[in-house]
Amino acid sequence: MSDKTIAFIGTGNMSYAIIGGMVKKGFAASNIIATNRNQEKLAKVAADFGVNTTSDNNAALRDADVIVLSVKPQMMGDLCKSFQDSGVDLSDKLFISVAAGLTVKRLREMLGQDVKMIRCMPNTPSLLGRGVSGLFGDGETADEHAFVQQVFECTGIAVWVEKESQINDIIAVTGSSPAYFFLFMEAIEEKAKALGFSDEDARRLVQQTALGAAEMAVSQPDISISQLRANVTSKGGTTHAAVEHLKAQGLTGTVADAMDACIARAEQMEQEL
Repeated sequence: MSDKTIAFIGTGNMSYAIIGGMVKKGFAASNIIATNRNQEKLAKVAADFGVNTTSDNNAALRDADVIVLSVKPQMMGDLCKSFQDSGVDLSDKLFISVAAGLTVKRLREMLGQDVKMIRCMPNTPSLLGRGVSGLFGDGETADEHAFVQQVFECTGIAVWVEKESQINDIIAVTGSSPAYFFLFMEAIEEKAKALGFSDEDARRLVQQTALGAAEMAVSQPDISISQLRANVTSKGGTTHAAVEHLKAQGLTGTVADAMDACIARAEQMEQEL
């Protein structure tokens, strides 16, 4: 991987996962800087991966080529103001924001410069190396683009979007969607308990079935998901009865409406922040 130095400003669970993936894939730990106000978290990431740590965000900013802004959106203004006041030249640095609701334009306003910026929307399965990261870039070089691709492929797959507004779509499709699957699993689990299965067995049955279904989809990419569903839905059978009931109850439309609600909330957050 590249010899660029990358700093993670605010090393929470997601940054920890990305750092771990990078080190595992061969990125030099000496070229990674992690910052956090919590000394216990810094000690853990240093012990686990051998990276550089500091509680001084401006020092990390000064020493890095790429800066990952991984603080809460509500904290971003103060962080960026501190960068403005640091006296560090930002013009040659690449910024990556993983904060929802903050546009490239807004982030540049906060930083006070027309910096190179990439917005990223990862999801929680990134913690297991099974994630999806949606990416939108504005102003980065081809080398930087490739570098960012490498970084986020360390935790799963990375998908670039052409328009910044599509980051909100990514949130609906991958960022928030683990919760949709968990909700569906939860509903099956609750019914399994009502049918008399123990809490432990209900959990095991549901999670193993979900894992198996996902692995079937991944292992057979040439077969559409709709066909995979059809393959286990014999007409007139038990699965057919269940699927037809879900369709009659408007499952497809409900999911689409829920995703639209997610996008609408993301757009609203952009106005609020």
